Amino acid sequence: MSEGTAETGAATGSVNILLRLEGLTLFAGMVTLYAAWDGSWLVFALLFFVPDLSFLAYLSDARFGAMVYNAAHSYMAPVALLTLGFGLASPLTLSIALIWLAHIGIDRALGYGLKYSAGFGFTHLGMIGRQKDA
Repeated sequence: MSEGTAETGAATGSVNILLRLEGLTLFAGMVTLYAAWDGSWLVFALLFFVPDLSFLAYLSDARFGAMVYNAAHSYMAPVALLTLGFGLASPLTLSIALIWLAHIGIDRALGYGLKYSAGFGFTHLGMIGRQKDA
């Protein structure tokens, strides 16, 4: 199979590495901007893992869990929030957006990609957890 997309729909090889480096770059960039913005590190610490509350949707079923997780871990909402924060000159809105994007970035850098409905361990960056070990 050629490099790029494996049979599972997961990025492989240098494409996977590039996607993870993009995540690391996003994380580093957002943390740097947050520091330059002089945001509260207490607020950063309190909000950084909030997107992971989307895991709770997996208590319903894998399909719903993947949908909610992906909504909380895609770039669309935090980039829209970032744009709104700049447009309204709202420090709190900007802070939330920067923190949210930093969270997504570190998740992607660590290999926690967007989820498939097959289960939590099936991501666009490859298998994670017990599925990876199987």
